[in-house]
Amino acid sequence: MVEDLLVAVAAAGSAGVVYLASAVRVIKQYERGVLFRLGRVSGDVRSPGLNLIIPFVDRLQKVNMQIVTLPVPAQEGITRDNVTVRVDAVVYFRVVDAASALVKVEDYKFAVSQMAQTSLRSIIGKSDLDDLLSDREKLNQGLELMIDSPAVGWGIQVDRVEIKDVSLPDTMKRSMARQAEADRERRARIINADAELQASKKLAEAAQQMAETPTALQLRLLQTVMAVAAEKNSTLVLPIPVELLHFLERGGRPSAPEQDRGAAPGHTDGGRERYADGTPQLPVTDTGGPPQVPVIGPDGPPQSPLNSTDSTPQVP
Repeated sequence: MVEDLLVAVAAAGSAGVVYLASAVRVIKQYERGVLFRLGRVSGDVRSPGLNLIIPFVDRLQKVNMQIVTLPVPAQEGITRDNVTVRVDAVVYFRVVDAASALVKVEDYKFAVSQMAQTSLRSIIGKSDLDDLLSDREKLNQGLELMIDSPAVGWGIQVDRVEIKDVSLPDTMKRSMARQAEADRERRARIINADAELQASKKLAEAAQQMAETPTALQLRLLQTVMAVAAEKNSTLVLPIPVELLHFLERGGRPSAPEQDRGAAPGHTDGGRERYADGTPQLPVTDTGGPPQVPVIGPDGPPQSPLNSTDSTPQVP
């Protein structure tokens, strides 16, 4: 009799221990618990620590409240300027309402992933290629807004969305490389042209200054000669002064008054008169006969008939 009582007590104690163990739940610091009693949400969300439930009646489901990093698979699309690209991204979100995350959506992680993929394809079609490459911050904000709007009703808060990579076709990469090279060459030519323009202006100012001050030109020439002589060259080339060239040019041709006198009719050159065109007249010797007319040859100036014994005038 006593033995049966002891066995019953031991069995009851074991059952109590099992019952108590099944009624105790421990929630970690980064988790929250949602209690379902007979299939319905009961009470508030359970906080971290030790929590008791009714076995076989209550069901406590834990929800991770940490920030979740969700990679978005690469999505292929056509940009607004008709370029085919592949873009992948990453979404950072966290649960702010554990009950809504469990009740209002079946799998909130899968739902956020699908929403991120559709939003990424949509943003690709609305953007240009230059925006995808250079203005990613604006696109990130647009993606965050598109994903966060429906996720708020699920008890989800999207903290940040980042575009990771933009993959371009090989032909587009080569075209962009040629464009970048042409742009760099254009900028280099513009810089060289500006430098030459500034240098030419400075040279013009220096030339004008030296023209106004000949002493400066002589000093510059002396400085150049000293610099060349310091290099121990066997040959030294000196420029001819411009003043000497002007002097030689003036001395090699007659002055204006002399040219005017030589062109005037009747001018004598060594006792000879000239015609109106400047051709000298040959003297005619009087032989006592009739006046003789100078003979004009077919190829040149008048020929003198001084040695002619014929007293008959020769006519051309």
